[in-house]
Amino acid sequence: MIPVTEFRQFTEQQPAFRVLKPWWDVFTDYLSVIMLMIGVFGCTLQVMQDKILCLPLPVLPPNQTGTFPNQSELTREPALPSPTLVSPVPAVQEMRGLRTNLDWQQYSFINQMCYEKALHWYAKYFPYLVLIHTVIFMVCSNFWFKFPGSSSKIEHFISILGKCFDSPWTTRALSEVSGENPDERESKKPLPSRPVPSAAGPVEGNLVKTQSLRSIPEKIVADKPAAPSVLDKKEGEQAKALFEKVKKFRLHVEEGDLLYVMYVRQTILKVLKFILIIAYNSFLVSKVQVTVSCDVDIQKMTGYRNFSCNHTMAHLFSKLSYCYLCFVVVYGLTCLYTSYWLFYRSLKEYSFEYVRQETGISDIPDVKNDFAFMLHMIDQYDPLYSKRFAVFLSEVSENKLKQLNLNHAWTAEKLRQRLQTNSSNRLELQLFMLSGLPDTIFELSELQSLKLEIINNVTIPPAIAQLEDLQELSLYQCSLKVHTAAISFLKENLKVLRVKFDDARELPHWFYLLRNLEELHLTGSLCPDASRNILLETMRELKSLKTLSLKSNLTKIPQSIVDVSSHLQRLYVYNDGTKLVMLNNLKKMVNLTELELVHCDLERIPHAIFSLANLQALDLKENNLRSIEEIVSFQHLRKLTCLKLWHNSISQIPEHIKKLGSLERLYFCYNKIEILPSHLFLCNKLRYLDLSNNDIRFIPPEVGVLQSLQYFSVTCNKIENLPDELFFCKKLKTLKLGKNTLSVLSPKISYLVLLTRLELKGNHFEALPAELGICQSLKRSGLVVEDAIFETLPSDVKEQMKAE
Repeated sequence: MIPVTEFRQFTEQQPAFRVLKPWWDVFTDYLSVIMLMIGVFGCTLQVMQDKILCLPLPVLPPNQTGTFPNQSELTREPALPSPTLVSPVPAVQEMRGLRTNLDWQQYSFINQMCYEKALHWYAKYFPYLVLIHTVIFMVCSNFWFKFPGSSSKIEHFISILGKCFDSPWTTRALSEVSGENPDERESKKPLPSRPVPSAAGPVEGNLVKTQSLRSIPEKIVADKPAAPSVLDKKEGEQAKALFEKVKKFRLHVEEGDLLYVMYVRQTILKVLKFILIIAYNSFLVSKVQVTVSCDVDIQKMTGYRNFSCNHTMAHLFSKLSYCYLCFVVVYGLTCLYTSYWLFYRSLKEYSFEYVRQETGISDIPDVKNDFAFMLHMIDQYDPLYSKRFAVFLSEVSENKLKQLNLNHAWTAEKLRQRLQTNSSNRLELQLFMLSGLPDTIFELSELQSLKLEIINNVTIPPAIAQLEDLQELSLYQCSLKVHTAAISFLKENLKVLRVKFDDARELPHWFYLLRNLEELHLTGSLCPDASRNILLETMRELKSLKTLSLKSNLTKIPQSIVDVSSHLQRLYVYNDGTKLVMLNNLKKMVNLTELELVHCDLERIPHAIFSLANLQALDLKENNLRSIEEIVSFQHLRKLTCLKLWHNSISQIPEHIKKLGSLERLYFCYNKIEILPSHLFLCNKLRYLDLSNNDIRFIPPEVGVLQSLQYFSVTCNKIENLPDELFFCKKLKTLKLGKNTLSVLSPKISYLVLLTRLELKGNHFEALPAELGICQSLKRSGLVVEDAIFETLPSDVKEQMKAE
């Protein structure tokens, strides 16, 4: 005998799976248990009791023509034989069988033969049919919980659902994201139940769900007014992990509709099974009879051929079959209702419209396919699950949680420890690759410069107005928005803005509103024709802009820069090798004092530069300049004091250089110059002259004319001797002679009493003159020479230099 508990494996699921079993599945499960009990009970009776009992029928004498009850008559009226049809008893011959002393074995054999031959198959196998059909019903009802492709999704969903339901963040989000106090919301609501908004079509089924959602969570929030407003770090991290799990699960489950298809198919199979059972059982239930006639050819053994048999379980099986059919009908009607629910409603789409209205979380997305189907099933169990689960589909809720975790991780004390003074002598805070902007930043009232790197999808709130000393903002590869109130603050206070981007579309649209902005530094790839770039055209609104730096790929000077030329004083263009043409717009920038055109692939000095009468510094670094004959035109630039022509391919300095009498700093390093013209040293205001990394072999004695010279570098050349006139430049503080072919250093080096740095390393010196000791300002740290050469100095000179 098989215990009933053995069949529990077909229906028993993990307790958590009950949330995916609507009322009809629970009801049919109980019906299945009852039908299973009927089948097991019938099978038990079949095993425990005799199945059939047979007795021989009377035999007429050969010469008598009396009539015995036929098989059908015996069957119909076994207890009340009709006197008109039965012959008188005296006409019956006495029943005498063959004596074999095997009476028990004989009738056991006869009973078994008659059971197999005479009894209808339905009467024999009815309990087994009930058992088989019920097991099939159970398998169909729970197959989607067992099938690997669907059970994995269900287990994952149930696991996430439970964690979302129990998460402290869910309760906090439902009570706070709406922006209202829960008690205030309760006081605003009338005591009678509110009318449910009408809806049409597939949404009709959601009305009941909405009523549940409107009542349950609000009561929960109202019952806990004293709940803490701040989650601890562990709870915050757990909620953050839940958001990631929900995102990945949604992407995975929304791809297909396996769960929906399986549930529909198993429901259809149960309906078809129901129709089949009703059809054949209704026809065969009448075949269960109490008495049956049996003809067994064993007369030679027993002396009898015809037997009348009694099916001992017939009466009970007949009642059980009718009872079973009633349960099957109820089961089938429930399955038909399930089919109606499946096909009438759009179960592959799920809308959180009412949840959005109730919670105030307006960005909860609608879902589809298997995700939607499982949520519909959850609503049949408890609609509150869907509402609490929806919190973890909202980006608003996720961002709020990220902000909370961020505030936990970055306290005001921790941020204050990271404050540093930047190159502009401002107190700066640098934040790198954070998930957002900590609110604790706005507690640092002393902050003057804020540098954000690779921080995306955040908003600068109005709280930035608390940083009254903030003047500089750096955004490096950041994607953020600025609140309207924050823009008003930045418009009045921000002086410096640095933006580094990968695409021109990442440029903030609000930077042109900063009317008090004085410095703007843009780094990133702009479209080749920058004059058509709308984002740059808006720069004309920057009325206070004085410094503009562009590190990009411009092909010409944008017209928007010309629009701010009336107050623009410094323009820096770093073009990363892209050829800059059409520089005529520079002529309009009459107030420029500093101009840098770096790595712009220039082959000649642009003529437009010669019109900048107020220009004081010009840098043409890393271009392709070979000839600078146009330098004569610089004589019109009376205020030009700094000229940087370094990192080019210049091979000759024209004599016209002498006309640049206002020059104080001149850079010719990293070129291909071989000869220094004496006219170069007629620029007698030069204080800084860099001729390093060329091919110079000789320094003209006219160098002594430069009485204001303080810095002179000829490092990495081919100079063999130094003119004595060089040592007449008594204001020299830095003299760089390294990596040449010098072998002797003149004792007249003692004339340079202000010398603080002297580089001699990389030459052919054998000894240093003792007169170096007269240079009182020169210390060992400022003397760059091989240790062996330094040791040739007198000991007192060495001690003097080593003394700090």
